[in-house]
Amino acid sequence: MSATTGSASSTSLDRDAKQINARHGKVDAGEIAIGVIIGRASEFFDFFVYAIASVLVFPALIFPFAGPLMGTLYSFAIFALAFVARPIGTVIFIWIDEAFGRGAKLTIALLLLGISTVAVAFLPSYATLGGWSIILLAIFRIGQGIALGGTWEGLASLLALNAPEDRKGWWAMIGQIGAPIGLIVASALFAYFVSLLSQADFLSWGWRYPFFVAFAINVVALFARLGISATPAFIESFESRELQPTPVLRTVRAEGRNIVIGAFAPLASFALFHMVTVFPLSYVLLYTDEPPARFLVIELIGAVVCLFAVMLSGVLADRYGRRNLLAITAGAIAAFSGFAPTLLSQGEVGGVIFMMVGFALLGLSFGQSSGAVASNFTSTYRYTGSALTSDLAWLFGAGFAPLVALALTSQFGLLSAGAYLLSGAAGTLIALWINKEMGRTRREAARAAQAQPE
Repeated sequence: MSATTGSASSTSLDRDAKQINARHGKVDAGEIAIGVIIGRASEFFDFFVYAIASVLVFPALIFPFAGPLMGTLYSFAIFALAFVARPIGTVIFIWIDEAFGRGAKLTIALLLLGISTVAVAFLPSYATLGGWSIILLAIFRIGQGIALGGTWEGLASLLALNAPEDRKGWWAMIGQIGAPIGLIVASALFAYFVSLLSQADFLSWGWRYPFFVAFAINVVALFARLGISATPAFIESFESRELQPTPVLRTVRAEGRNIVIGAFAPLASFALFHMVTVFPLSYVLLYTDEPPARFLVIELIGAVVCLFAVMLSGVLADRYGRRNLLAITAGAIAAFSGFAPTLLSQGEVGGVIFMMVGFALLGLSFGQSSGAVASNFTSTYRYTGSALTSDLAWLFGAGFAPLVALALTSQFGLLSAGAYLLSGAAGTLIALWINKEMGRTRREAARAAQAQPE
C-alpha cells in the first residue's frame, strides 16, 4: 500500500470519527477523560487477564513437565516478553502514525492486540502440541507487547495540556484509574470460573472465556479512542505540534536524559504494582493452602481500595505537588518493603493486611506516576518522548518483577522480595532528586541569561 493510499484511509477514519463526535464543535476535558479511562481500562484488563493466567493456567497447561515452581517461573519469563517488545512496537507504530495517520495506527495496534489476546484463548496444551504450545504462547505475548507500543494515542497528554494549572494532579490521575478497573473485572471473572468449575474443567476451557471478553472490550475501546482522538480539540493540539510524533532516534538524541529520568521516576510504583497483584497470587498458590478464588476476591477488594487511593492522589498532588507526593510515597514504599512481604506467610490476616496497605500505597503512587517529569519535554518531542518513557518505565519497573520476586523468594525467602521493592523505591527517589537538580540548573541558567546586558 502506498503512503498516499494509507493516508487517505486514515483520513477517512478520522473524518468519520470527527463527524460522530462533533456535537458541540469542540470536546471538553470530561469527554477526553472518558476516552482515556476506556482505553486504559481495556489495556489493563488485557494485562491482568494474561497475568492471572500466568499463575493459574500456564504452569499446568503449557509447562506441566517443569513442576509448579519452575512452571510459574517459565510462565513469568514469557510474561516479560511483552515489555521487551513494547518499545519495538512504539518505533514501528510511530512510523505508521507518520506515514498513514493516527487512525490507521490505532486501528492496527488495537486489532493486533485483540487478535494476539484472543489467539491465546485457542492455545492448545503442551500435552496436545508439545513444545510448539510454548513457542505459540511466546509469539502471542510478543504480539501483545508490540501492539501495546502502538496504543499510545496521546490522549493522556492532551488531557494534561487542557487541565487547569491548579488541577493538574487531579486530571493526571484520570488515566491511571484504568488499572484498578481492569484488575477488578479480571479478578471477578477468574474468581467466578475458578469457584464454579472443577480444576479439570477450568484448565480445559473455563480459563479461555476471559480472553474472549478481552477481545470484545478491545473492539469497544477501538471505536471510543478513535472517536475522541479525531475531535477538533485533539486535532488542533496535533497540528500545533503539541502532540506531533517525531522520529524515535531524533527524540532520543534531543530528550534522552529526560526519557531516562522519566522512566526511573515511577519505579517504586511499578515495582509495587506487581508485588501486590501477580506476585502474591503466585506465592499463595505455591506456598499456602488458600483457595485461589478466595485470594482473587481479596485482590478485587484491594483493587477497589486502589481505585479510591488513585482518586485521592489527585487531591493530594494538587495540594502538595506531584513530585512531592511521589517522593513521600516512594519513602513509604521503602519502609513497607522492609517487613510487608513477610506478612504473606503469616496466615490469612497477614495476607489481607499486606494486600490492603499495599494497594493503598499503590494507588497513591501510581495515581501520579504517569508523566511526573513530562513537563521537561519540549512541545516538539512531548508525544514520542512520553511514549518512550512509558515503555521503558514498564520494562525496568514491572516487566521482570514477578519473575525476579518469585525467583528471589524461592531461594532466599520473602525478605528478598522486599529488597527488590526497596530498589524500586530508591530508583524513584534518585530520579526525582536528579530531576529537581536539573530544574534548578535550568532556572539559574535562565536568570543568568536575563541578567546579561543586551
